[in-house]
Amino acid sequence: MSRSATIERNTQETKIKLSLDVDGTGKGVVCTSVPFLDHMLNLFARHGLFNLTVEACGDIDIDFHHTVEDIGIVLGEAFKQALGDKKGIRRYGQATIPMDETLASVAIDISGRPYFVYHVTLPKVKIGDFDVELAREFFQAFVNHSGLNLHINVMYGDNVHHIIEACFKAFARAMDAATQMDPRVEGVLSTKGVL
Repeated sequence: MSRSATIERNTQETKIKLSLDVDGTGKGVVCTSVPFLDHMLNLFARHGLFNLTVEACGDIDIDFHHTVEDIGIVLGEAFKQALGDKKGIRRYGQATIPMDETLASVAIDISGRPYFVYHVTLPKVKIGDFDVELAREFFQAFVNHSGLNLHINVMYGDNVHHIIEACFKAFARAMDAATQMDPRVEGVLSTKGVL
């Protein structure tokens, strides 16, 4: 069973083509014209062991917001499509990741019900040209279009790059855990019989 998806999204603000293989080896090929986001998506692929290809262009002459948000939308749609009826998956995943002085924790429930909690305190700064509040916009768009429950908590940290990177690495590991097939799970992991 192939758990993969290819999604294209073309709007007046962005053009995105994304391919995802949930059962990959961690190969990321990402070109979004937003260098910091490229870095985050490549490490998401590597640490989640997903094969991920992203080609995107957008109205970055205005700012990065539309491109970052729309890539979150498309990645969420790709996971939703690739996981299909969610039969046999573990459903829940969590990971706590240190990054030097930072500690970030992510918990996921692939429940079909979008809900997002983001306890990440960041100053209003940029990493290169990347506004750090766009990380939240990416995750919110992902949640809304994947239909999962995502909690991101940073216990402590000082370096803004480390904080966001730890969030993406923990997100990758938690997604990997939640999407894993478990031979003990018959149907879906729910007493309702549907997710």
